[in-house]
This record gives sequence, structure tokens and C-alpha cells, in this order.
Amino acid sequence: MEPVDILREGVSVALKIGGPMLLLSMVVGILVAIFQAVTQIHEQSLSFILKLIVVVLILLVGGGWMLETLQDYTRYLFTLM
Repeated sequence: MEPVDILREGVSVALKIGGPMLLLSMVVGILVAIFQAVTQIHEQSLSFILKLIVVVLILLVGGGWMLETLQDYTRYLFTLM
């Protein structure tokens, strides 16, 4: 196993774990921006609070899977040592 393969697998795990949170928070940010542009309400905390709620919900729903994925990768790294 080459170091490049290990690094590639690590990046893949990071994308699998962080991807859903980033994508959904981006979608919420775009929707809030459209809402703010239409209604001319420019409150900074509105976008932040909604993104925070979405990220917390994702962690509650998929946190077990995220932890398990990270543990599997860590075990994989330790077996390579």
C-alpha cells in the first residue's frame, strides 16, 4: 500500500463525512439568501441559525454512521502500521 493510496482514502473518508453537512448547509444558505432578497430582510443571524439547525440535525441523524466510518478508517490505518 502506497502513501498516496492511504491519502486518497483519507480524503475520500473526509468527503463522505463532511459532504452531506456542507451540501445541505449550502442549500439552506442559498434558500435563505433568496428569501432575504425577495423580502428585503437582511438579518445575519437568520442564515446562521438555520444552517446551525441543519448541521445539528444531520449530526443527530447520521452521527452514528459518521463515527463508524471514521472508526473503520482508523482501524484500517492501525492495521497498516
